[in-house]
Amino acid sequence: MDYPICRVLACIVCILLVPPAWGAAGKAGDEAAIRALIENGRFGEALARLPPPGRAAGPESSFLYGLAAIGASRRPGLSDAEQVALLDSAIAALRAVLIDDPGLVRVRLELARAFFLKGEDSLARRHFERVLAGEPPPNVAANVGGFLARMRARKRWSFHLGAALAPDSNISSASEERTIYALGLPFQRNADELPTSGVGVALWGGAEYQHPLGRRLRLRAGANAALRNYKGSGFDNLSVSGHLGPRWLLDAHTEASLLASVRRNWVGGLPGVSGLPHSRELGARLELGHRASPRVTTFAQASWHRRRHRSRTELDGPVVDASLSGAWAVAPTLRLRLSGGYRRERPLLLRWRHHSRWLEAGVSAALPRGFTVGGGAEIRWTAYRGDWWPNTRDGSSRRDRTLSLRISVHNRGVTVHGFSPELVLVKEKRTSNAQLYDYRRIRGELRFVRQF
Repeated sequence: MDYPICRVLACIVCILLVPPAWGAAGKAGDEAAIRALIENGRFGEALARLPPPGRAAGPESSFLYGLAAIGASRRPGLSDAEQVALLDSAIAALRAVLIDDPGLVRVRLELARAFFLKGEDSLARRHFERVLAGEPPPNVAANVGGFLARMRARKRWSFHLGAALAPDSNISSASEERTIYALGLPFQRNADELPTSGVGVALWGGAEYQHPLGRRLRLRAGANAALRNYKGSGFDNLSVSGHLGPRWLLDAHTEASLLASVRRNWVGGLPGVSGLPHSRELGARLELGHRASPRVTTFAQASWHRRRHRSRTELDGPVVDASLSGAWAVAPTLRLRLSGGYRRERPLLLRWRHHSRWLEAGVSAALPRGFTVGGGAEIRWTAYRGDWWPNTRDGSSRRDRTLSLRISVHNRGVTVHGFSPELVLVKEKRTSNAQLYDYRRIRGELRFVRQF
């Protein structure tokens, strides 16, 4: 074999078997050049040298694409459609990075900024709060505080929408007891009074508009609706509510709202079809929100409503609710929450007058590969008045304790037309000293939720 041919073959073998160090250096050099273009405001040139956004592009390349697209979206003379297209590309690129590594604070900061520029303040606020949990430098924290203040002041429309498949082992929260005792004698319950399982559909949504009346004053108007349907079960439920009233921005970290509130509830089907109006309520609600620190937010509310029923008028009466909750962003990927509350109902019928106290704690964590997992527990104590014989054999008042355990799994990386799937499982158990009022149930929801 000729010597030149041997040299050529040897070179080919070396190229195939030895990793070319110059390739990595070239890539690093190209990314440095793109960074220089971005720093000099030449965003269009930077985009032209970058691959389309996505996980296949690599985290560094996707991050640079996001930076360049955000910068390009702020060029003068762009149409609204062009600006939104660039911001959507930036959001897709930055989300792809966070799916694999949700702890990257700088990437989350840029994603929050992209949502802010697009006007999606609910999502922007969520990511800005997680940035603060990462203890950024003081100048960055100050900038984030400025973004939060601007969103708080400019808030106008807000929307939410969701749907779910909802299997339930005990739709009616019925007791499993088959025998009830009265005067020492046993009585058998009918089969249709025992727990019923089924798979239903749940839909919910709402909207609110805030009209500015002054530098620190807004007028809030909103409505919400929720439907749960189990075909042929007779346990369908539809609730509709609305509110109207002022919102005050008391200082940079505190706000309050005083709202007139109306609520309507139907059971057994849709109004005008098969459902009968179950109740209507009219009252007022006071809300107070406060950011105690960059990581901690608190919220309190209290309400009073006068409830009236169409048929069971003996249950008419006032309903009082009060609650206090707090959320602590421990880290950009970890969030804790704690809440508690009190509720009192005073219907005309003494036996059904009661009050409840409850406590709830929960945690959620963002993991690699796009998963967010959560868990929580709630315990509720309820005390009734009056004589509960024969449900209580000695005629004493009824006492309940309800424990709920909840787990959820959400995949941030799967989004179809803005909707992401979430699986929620809840195990609930109520113990009572009154016959027929204890129960167990396991229910779930495969949710598809969109935040606007």
